[in-house]
Amino acid sequence: MREDPGVYAAADRWIEAADWIVWQLTGAESRNPCTAGYKGIHQDGRYPGEAFLAGLHPDFTGFTAKLEHALTPLGAPAGRLTPRAAALTGLREGTVVAVGNVDAHVTCAAAQALDPGRMLAIMGTSTCHILNSDVLAEVPGMCGVVRDGVVPGLWGYEAGQSGVGDILAWAVRNAVPDEYAAEARRRGMDVHELLTERAAAQPVGAHGLLALDWHSGNRSVLVDHHLSGLVLGLTLDTRPEDVYRALIEATAFGTRTIVEAFETAGVPVTDFTAAGGLLRNRFLMQVYSDVLNRPVHVLASTQGPALGAAIHAAVAAGAHPDIRTASAAMGRRQENAYTPDPARSAAYDRLYAEYRALHDHFGRGGSDVMHRLRALRSAALAAHPTT
Repeated sequence: MREDPGVYAAADRWIEAADWIVWQLTGAESRNPCTAGYKGIHQDGRYPGEAFLAGLHPDFTGFTAKLEHALTPLGAPAGRLTPRAAALTGLREGTVVAVGNVDAHVTCAAAQALDPGRMLAIMGTSTCHILNSDVLAEVPGMCGVVRDGVVPGLWGYEAGQSGVGDILAWAVRNAVPDEYAAEARRRGMDVHELLTERAAAQPVGAHGLLALDWHSGNRSVLVDHHLSGLVLGLTLDTRPEDVYRALIEATAFGTRTIVEAFETAGVPVTDFTAAGGLLRNRFLMQVYSDVLNRPVHVLASTQGPALGAAIHAAVAAGAHPDIRTASAAMGRRQENAYTPDPARSAAYDRLYAEYRALHDHFGRGGSDVMHRLRALRSAALAAHPTT
Protein backbone atom coordinates (compact mmCIF):
# COMPACT_ATOMS: atom_id res chain seq x y z
CA MET A 1 0.00 0.00 0.00
CA ARG A 2 2.83 2.38 0.80
CA GLU A 3 5.57 0.95 -1.40
CA ASP A 4 3.50 0.35 -4.53
CA PRO A 5 0.01 1.89 -4.23
CA GLY A 6 -0.78 0.99 -7.84
CA VAL A 7 -0.31 -2.73 -7.29
CA TYR A 8 -2.22 -2.54 -4.01
CA ALA A 9 -5.18 -0.85 -5.70
CA ALA A 10 -5.14 -3.23 -8.67
CA ALA A 11 -5.03 -6.43 -6.57
CA ASP A 12 -8.33 -8.26 -6.84
CA ARG A 13 -7.66 -10.79 -4.07
CA TRP A 14 -5.06 -11.46 -1.39
CA ILE A 15 -4.02 -14.97 -0.41
CA GLU A 16 -1.53 -16.37 2.07
CA ALA A 17 1.49 -18.16 0.58
CA ALA A 18 0.54 -21.45 2.27
CA ASP A 19 -2.91 -21.34 0.68
CA TRP A 20 -1.49 -20.29 -2.69
CA ILE A 21 0.87 -23.29 -2.74
CA VAL A 22 -2.00 -25.65 -1.95
CA TRP A 23 -3.99 -23.99 -4.73
CA GLN A 24 -1.17 -24.67 -7.20
CA LEU A 25 -0.97 -28.29 -6.08
CA THR A 26 -4.69 -29.03 -6.28
CA GLY A 27 -6.12 -26.49 -8.70
CA ALA A 28 -8.70 -25.66 -6.01
CA GLU A 29 -8.55 -22.47 -3.96
CA SER A 30 -8.85 -22.90 -0.18
CA ARG A 31 -8.16 -21.01 3.04
CA ASN A 32 -6.87 -22.43 6.32
CA PRO A 33 -7.97 -21.15 9.76
CA CYS A 34 -4.41 -20.91 11.11
CA THR A 35 -3.08 -18.21 8.79
CA ALA A 36 -6.51 -16.59 8.54
CA GLY A 37 -6.60 -16.25 12.33
CA TYR A 38 -3.05 -15.35 13.27
CA LYS A 39 -2.25 -13.22 10.21
CA GLY A 40 -5.65 -12.08 8.94
CA ILE A 41 -7.11 -11.66 12.46
CA HIS A 42 -10.14 -13.75 11.49
CA GLN A 43 -12.11 -14.40 14.69
CA ASP A 44 -15.70 -15.29 15.55
CA GLY A 45 -16.46 -15.97 11.91
CA ARG A 46 -15.28 -12.65 10.50
CA TYR A 47 -12.34 -10.38 9.79
CA PRO A 48 -11.89 -6.97 11.49
CA GLY A 49 -14.62 -4.45 10.72
CA GLU A 50 -14.41 -1.47 8.39
CA ALA A 51 -14.18 1.08 11.21
CA PHE A 52 -11.18 -0.67 12.74
CA LEU A 53 -9.38 -0.92 9.40
CA ALA A 54 -10.12 2.70 8.49
CA GLY A 55 -8.67 3.75 11.83
CA LEU A 56 -5.38 2.14 10.84
CA HIS A 57 -5.34 3.71 7.38
CA PRO A 58 -8.16 5.02 5.15
CA ASP A 59 -7.01 2.81 2.26
CA PHE A 60 -7.55 -0.31 4.36
CA THR A 61 -11.29 0.15 4.04
CA GLY A 62 -12.65 -2.73 2.00
CA PHE A 63 -9.43 -4.71 2.24
CA THR A 64 -10.89 -7.78 3.96
CA ALA A 65 -13.35 -8.26 1.10
CA LYS A 66 -10.30 -9.33 -0.92
CA LEU A 67 -9.52 -12.00 1.69
CA GLU A 68 -12.97 -13.54 1.92
CA HIS A 69 -13.20 -17.26 1.25
CA ALA A 70 -14.66 -20.16 3.20
CA LEU A 71 -12.21 -21.65 5.71
CA THR A 72 -11.44 -25.37 5.55
CA PRO A 73 -10.72 -26.99 8.96
CA LEU A 74 -7.18 -28.06 9.79
CA GLY A 75 -6.52 -31.68 8.87
CA ALA A 76 -9.16 -31.65 6.16
CA PRO A 77 -8.37 -32.34 2.50
CA ALA A 78 -8.04 -29.27 0.27
CA GLY A 79 -8.09 -31.39 -2.89
CA ARG A 80 -5.96 -33.83 -4.83
CA LEU A 81 -2.69 -33.47 -6.69
CA THR A 82 -3.22 -32.39 -10.31
CA PRO A 83 -1.29 -34.01 -13.19
CA ARG A 84 0.83 -30.87 -13.54
CA ALA A 85 1.66 -30.80 -9.80
CA ALA A 86 2.37 -34.53 -9.83
CA ALA A 87 4.93 -34.05 -12.60
CA LEU A 88 6.45 -31.13 -10.71
CA THR A 89 6.74 -32.92 -7.35
CA GLY A 90 7.28 -36.53 -8.43
CA LEU A 91 4.27 -37.64 -6.38
CA ARG A 92 1.34 -39.66 -7.66
CA GLU A 93 -1.50 -37.85 -9.38
CA GLY A 94 -4.56 -37.78 -7.14
CA THR A 95 -2.61 -37.78 -3.87
CA VAL A 96 -4.65 -36.04 -1.16
CA VAL A 97 -3.35 -32.59 -0.17
CA ALA A 98 -4.21 -31.21 3.27
CA VAL A 99 -5.07 -27.54 3.81
CA GLY A 100 -2.19 -25.16 4.48
CA ASN A 101 -0.72 -24.37 7.88
CA VAL A 102 2.11 -22.51 9.63
CA ASP A 103 5.43 -24.22 10.40
CA ALA A 104 5.48 -23.46 14.14
CA HIS A 105 1.84 -24.29 14.73
CA VAL A 106 1.89 -27.56 12.82
CA THR A 107 4.89 -28.65 14.92
CA CYS A 108 2.57 -28.93 17.93
CA ALA A 109 1.19 -32.14 16.46
CA ALA A 110 4.70 -33.47 15.88
CA ALA A 111 5.68 -32.72 19.50
CA GLN A 112 2.44 -34.11 20.97
CA ALA A 113 1.77 -30.67 22.43
CA LEU A 114 -1.92 -30.36 21.57
CA ASP A 115 -3.54 -30.78 24.99
CA PRO A 116 -4.41 -27.74 27.15
CA GLY A 117 -1.43 -26.41 29.09
CA ARG A 118 1.29 -27.97 26.96
CA MET A 119 3.53 -25.15 25.77
CA LEU A 120 5.75 -25.71 22.76
CA ALA A 121 8.76 -23.46 22.15
CA ILE A 122 10.17 -23.66 18.62
CA MET A 123 13.70 -22.38 19.24
CA GLY A 124 16.00 -21.16 16.49
CA THR A 125 17.09 -17.71 15.36
CA SER A 126 13.98 -16.57 17.24
CA THR A 127 11.51 -18.48 19.40
CA CYS A 128 7.79 -19.00 18.86
CA HIS A 129 5.74 -20.18 21.84
CA ILE A 130 2.48 -22.01 21.12
CA LEU A 131 0.02 -22.95 23.86
CA ASN A 132 -3.40 -24.57 23.47
CA SER A 133 -5.98 -23.94 26.16
CA ASP A 134 -9.67 -24.27 26.92
CA VAL A 135 -9.39 -20.91 28.71
CA LEU A 136 -9.86 -17.63 26.83
CA ALA A 137 -8.16 -14.74 28.62
CA GLU A 138 -6.45 -11.44 27.97
CA VAL A 139 -2.78 -12.35 28.20
CA PRO A 140 -0.47 -9.31 27.91
CA GLY A 141 1.82 -9.27 24.90
CA MET A 142 0.47 -12.29 23.08
CA CYS A 143 0.80 -12.24 19.29
CA GLY A 144 -2.56 -13.87 18.71
CA VAL A 145 -5.16 -16.23 20.11
CA VAL A 146 -7.28 -18.17 17.63
CA ARG A 147 -10.08 -20.64 18.24
CA ASP A 148 -9.25 -23.86 16.33
CA GLY A 149 -6.01 -22.21 15.16
CA VAL A 150 -3.82 -25.19 16.12
CA VAL A 151 -6.24 -27.99 16.93
CA PRO A 152 -10.04 -28.01 16.73
CA GLY A 153 -11.87 -27.22 19.95
CA LEU A 154 -9.17 -25.21 21.74
CA TRP A 155 -7.82 -21.67 21.80
CA GLY A 156 -4.34 -21.53 20.31
CA TYR A 157 -2.15 -18.82 21.84
CA GLU A 158 1.01 -17.55 20.16
CA ALA A 159 3.82 -15.63 21.83
CA GLY A 160 7.46 -15.19 20.92
CA GLN A 161 10.93 -13.77 21.33
CA SER A 162 12.26 -11.79 18.37
CA GLY A 163 15.85 -12.90 18.84
CA VAL A 164 17.40 -15.97 20.47
CA GLY A 165 19.87 -17.82 18.26
CA ASP A 166 20.41 -14.56 16.37
CA ILE A 167 21.65 -12.93 19.57
CA LEU A 168 24.17 -15.70 20.19
CA ALA A 169 25.32 -15.44 16.56
CA TRP A 170 25.77 -11.68 17.05
CA ALA A 171 28.03 -12.35 20.04
CA VAL A 172 30.17 -14.78 18.05
CA ARG A 173 30.50 -12.33 15.16
CA ASN A 174 31.31 -9.29 17.24
CA ALA A 175 32.59 -10.18 20.70
CA VAL A 176 35.05 -13.04 20.21
CA PRO A 177 38.82 -12.45 19.77
CA ASP A 178 40.88 -14.24 17.13
CA GLU A 179 42.50 -16.61 19.60
CA TYR A 180 39.12 -18.18 20.38
CA ALA A 181 38.45 -18.84 16.71
CA ALA A 182 41.96 -20.29 16.36
CA GLU A 183 41.45 -22.62 19.33
CA ALA A 184 38.10 -23.75 17.96
CA ARG A 185 39.68 -24.58 14.60
CA ARG A 186 42.55 -26.40 16.26
CA ARG A 187 40.14 -28.54 18.27
CA GLY A 188 37.79 -29.22 15.35
CA MET A 189 34.78 -27.38 16.79
CA ASP A 190 32.95 -24.16 16.00
CA VAL A 191 33.12 -21.05 18.17
CA HIS A 192 29.63 -21.64 19.59
CA GLU A 193 30.77 -25.01 20.91
CA LEU A 194 33.91 -23.52 22.46
CA LEU A 195 31.99 -20.71 24.17
CA THR A 196 29.37 -23.17 25.38
CA GLU A 197 32.03 -25.46 26.86
CA ARG A 198 33.64 -22.59 28.76
CA ALA A 199 30.32 -21.06 29.83
CA ALA A 200 29.07 -24.39 31.16
CA ALA A 201 32.07 -24.65 33.48
CA GLN A 202 30.92 -21.60 35.47
CA PRO A 203 28.61 -21.64 38.49
CA VAL A 204 25.43 -19.60 38.22
CA GLY A 205 26.14 -15.88 38.71
CA ALA A 206 29.93 -16.19 38.56
CA HIS A 207 30.22 -13.92 35.51
CA GLY A 208 28.55 -11.03 37.36
CA LEU A 209 26.48 -10.11 34.32
CA LEU A 210 22.84 -9.59 33.49
CA ALA A 211 21.49 -9.08 29.98
CA LEU A 212 18.25 -8.03 28.31
CA ASP A 213 17.53 -10.15 25.25
CA TRP A 214 16.11 -7.33 23.15
CA HIS A 215 18.66 -7.08 20.33
CA SER A 216 15.76 -7.54 17.88
CA GLY A 217 13.24 -5.74 20.07
CA ASN A 218 10.75 -7.40 22.39
CA ARG A 219 7.88 -9.37 20.89
CA SER A 220 6.32 -10.79 24.04
CA VAL A 221 5.33 -9.51 26.49
CA LEU A 222 6.15 -5.85 25.82
CA VAL A 223 5.44 -5.78 22.05
CA ASP A 224 8.00 -3.07 21.37
CA HIS A 225 10.46 -3.56 18.50
CA HIS A 226 12.19 -0.26 19.33
CA LEU A 227 13.73 -1.70 22.51
CA SER A 228 17.35 -2.83 22.34
CA GLY A 229 19.74 -5.26 23.98
CA LEU A 230 21.70 -4.56 27.14
CA VAL A 231 24.53 -6.25 29.05
CA LEU A 232 25.04 -4.99 32.60
CA GLY A 233 28.03 -5.69 34.83
CA LEU A 234 30.92 -5.61 32.32
CA THR A 235 34.40 -5.21 33.78
CA LEU A 236 37.95 -5.55 32.47
CA ASP A 237 37.82 -9.16 33.65
CA THR A 238 34.75 -10.05 31.55
CA ARG A 239 35.45 -12.77 28.99
CA PRO A 240 33.56 -13.77 25.83
CA GLU A 241 32.14 -16.88 27.47
CA ASP A 242 30.75 -14.70 30.27
CA VAL A 243 28.81 -12.59 27.80
CA TYR A 244 27.72 -15.70 25.88
CA ARG A 245 26.33 -17.33 29.01
CA ALA A 246 24.61 -14.12 30.13
CA LEU A 247 22.87 -13.92 26.75
CA ILE A 248 21.71 -17.55 26.95
CA GLU A 249 20.36 -16.86 30.43
CA ALA A 250 18.62 -13.69 29.24
CA THR A 251 16.72 -15.62 26.56
CA ALA A 252 15.67 -18.18 29.20
CA PHE A 253 14.53 -15.35 31.48
CA GLY A 254 12.53 -13.96 28.56
CA THR A 255 10.78 -17.30 28.14
CA ARG A 256 10.05 -17.46 31.87
CA THR A 257 8.49 -13.99 31.63
CA ILE A 258 6.16 -15.30 28.91
CA VAL A 259 5.23 -18.41 30.91
CA GLU A 260 4.46 -16.27 33.97
CA ALA A 261 2.34 -13.89 31.88
CA PHE A 262 0.12 -16.80 30.87
CA GLU A 263 -0.20 -18.15 34.38
CA THR A 264 -0.87 -14.73 35.91
CA ALA A 265 -3.69 -14.25 33.36
CA GLY A 266 -5.25 -17.55 34.41
CA VAL A 267 -4.05 -19.67 31.48
CA PRO A 268 -2.20 -22.67 32.98
CA VAL A 269 1.12 -23.88 31.58
CA THR A 270 1.37 -27.47 32.78
CA ASP A 271 4.49 -28.55 30.90
CA PHE A 272 7.11 -27.26 28.47
CA THR A 273 8.39 -28.87 25.27
CA ALA A 274 11.16 -27.51 23.04
CA ALA A 275 11.82 -28.00 19.34
CA GLY A 276 14.08 -26.43 16.74
CA GLY A 277 17.75 -26.02 15.98
CA LEU A 278 18.82 -24.85 19.44
CA LEU A 279 18.12 -28.33 20.81
CA ARG A 280 21.64 -29.13 19.60
CA ASN A 281 23.02 -27.03 22.48
CA ARG A 282 22.49 -29.23 25.52
CA PHE A 283 23.88 -26.65 27.93
CA LEU A 284 21.39 -24.04 26.68
CA MET A 285 18.52 -26.47 27.16
CA GLN A 286 19.65 -27.26 30.70
CA VAL A 287 19.74 -23.53 31.49
CA TYR A 288 16.13 -23.27 30.35
CA SER A 289 15.13 -26.15 32.61
CA ASP A 290 16.92 -24.59 35.58
CA VAL A 291 15.53 -21.09 34.93
CA LEU A 292 11.97 -22.36 34.43
CA ASN A 293 12.40 -24.79 37.35
CA ARG A 294 10.48 -27.43 35.45
CA PRO A 295 11.32 -30.39 33.22
CA VAL A 296 11.87 -29.67 29.54
CA HIS A 297 10.62 -32.27 27.07
CA VAL A 298 11.99 -32.20 23.53
CA LEU A 299 10.68 -33.04 20.09
CA ALA A 300 12.37 -36.30 19.09
CA SER A 301 12.64 -35.33 15.43
CA THR A 302 14.93 -32.93 13.60
CA GLN A 303 12.16 -32.17 11.10
CA GLY A 304 9.30 -30.95 13.27
CA PRO A 305 7.31 -28.98 10.67
CA ALA A 306 7.64 -31.80 8.14
CA LEU A 307 6.46 -34.38 10.68
CA GLY A 308 3.60 -32.12 11.72
CA ALA A 309 2.60 -31.62 8.09
CA ALA A 310 2.68 -35.41 7.60
CA ILE A 311 0.40 -35.85 10.62
CA HIS A 312 -2.12 -33.39 9.16
CA ALA A 313 -1.83 -35.11 5.77
CA ALA A 314 -2.51 -38.48 7.35
CA VAL A 315 -5.74 -37.12 8.78
CA ALA A 316 -6.70 -35.57 5.44
CA ALA A 317 -6.05 -38.90 3.70
CA GLY A 318 -8.17 -40.82 6.20
CA ALA A 319 -5.37 -42.76 7.89
CA HIS A 320 -6.39 -41.29 11.26
CA PRO A 321 -9.74 -39.84 12.34
CA ASP A 322 -8.46 -36.56 13.78
CA ILE A 323 -5.31 -34.56 14.55
CA ARG A 324 -5.07 -35.63 18.19
CA THR A 325 -5.23 -39.33 17.31
CA ALA A 326 -2.68 -38.90 14.54
CA SER A 327 -0.36 -36.94 16.84
CA ALA A 328 -0.52 -39.68 19.48
CA ALA A 329 0.38 -42.29 16.85
CA MET A 330 2.94 -40.39 14.79
CA GLY A 331 4.31 -37.65 17.06
CA ARG A 332 7.64 -38.02 18.81
CA ARG A 333 8.47 -36.47 22.19
CA GLN A 334 11.26 -37.31 24.61
CA GLU A 335 9.87 -36.84 28.10
CA ASN A 336 11.95 -35.12 30.78
CA ALA A 337 14.97 -34.72 28.54
CA TYR A 338 16.18 -32.04 30.95
CA THR A 339 15.27 -31.69 34.62
CA PRO A 340 16.04 -28.73 36.89
CA ASP A 341 18.83 -28.78 39.43
CA PRO A 342 17.39 -27.38 42.70
CA ALA A 343 20.52 -25.41 43.65
CA ARG A 344 20.90 -23.84 40.22
CA SER A 345 17.19 -23.05 40.05
CA ALA A 346 17.38 -21.26 43.40
CA ALA A 347 20.36 -19.24 42.19
CA TYR A 348 18.53 -18.38 38.98
CA ASP A 349 15.51 -17.19 40.97
CA ARG A 350 17.72 -14.49 42.43
CA LEU A 351 19.12 -13.50 39.04
CA TYR A 352 15.64 -13.55 37.51
CA ALA A 353 14.41 -11.06 40.09
CA GLU A 354 17.11 -8.68 38.90
CA TYR A 355 16.21 -9.39 35.26
CA ARG A 356 12.59 -8.47 35.94
CA ALA A 357 13.69 -5.25 37.60
CA LEU A 358 15.71 -4.33 34.48
CA HIS A 359 12.91 -5.58 32.22
CA ASP A 360 10.31 -3.35 33.84
CA HIS A 361 12.60 -0.34 34.20
CA PHE A 362 13.59 -0.19 30.53
CA GLY A 363 10.45 -1.77 29.10
CA ARG A 364 7.64 -0.31 31.17
CA GLY A 365 8.43 3.36 31.55
CA GLY A 366 11.17 3.56 34.16
CA SER A 367 13.52 4.94 31.50
CA ASP A 368 12.92 5.77 27.85
CA VAL A 369 16.63 5.84 27.05
CA MET A 370 16.48 2.96 24.57
CA HIS A 371 13.91 4.80 22.46
CA ARG A 372 15.90 8.02 22.67
CA LEU A 373 19.09 6.27 21.58
CA ARG A 374 17.31 4.75 18.61
CA ALA A 375 15.96 8.16 17.63
CA LEU A 376 19.45 9.67 17.85
CA ARG A 377 20.82 6.84 15.72
CA SER A 378 18.12 7.30 13.08
CA ALA A 379 18.73 11.03 12.94
CA ALA A 380 22.49 10.57 12.58
CA LEU A 381 22.10 8.01 9.80
CA ALA A 382 19.58 10.22 8.00
CA ALA A 383 22.01 13.12 8.12
CA HIS A 384 24.87 10.96 6.82
CA PRO A 385 23.19 8.36 4.52
CA THR A 386 26.47 6.92 3.20
CA THR A 387 27.82 6.07 6.67
